[in-house]
Amino acid sequence: MPTVQAQGKTIECQRGDNLRQILLQNGIDLHNGGAKVINCRGLGTCGTCAVLVEGEVSPITWRDKARRSLPPHSPTKNLRLACQTKILGDARVTKFEGFWGHCSQILWKPEG
Repeated sequence: MPTVQAQGKTIECQRGDNLRQILLQNGIDLHNGGAKVINCRGLGTCGTCAVLVEGEVSPITWRDKARRSLPPHSPTKNLRLACQTKILGDARVTKFEGFWGHCSQILWKPEG
């Protein structure tokens, strides 16, 4: 059973589970500021659930790639949209500051 480490929590999940749903269901602060209210609810269009994911996850979807190619995101950053990412094995998640989670300052790490 894969585990996801995020914001000081270790969460067990099923292989293929959606990362956004796992984080939100376990009280992880996935969206910054106003993005907690104004987000696309997992459709892959707003880009506010961008996180750095280390570990075994699904390949990047076309929605993820397309949204992160638009400002303020950059396709050269190693971020993923949590709503478009499936967990395939153990993973560690880091969230950055900014409405879209696109800034360089770390907001929280896997350890907390």
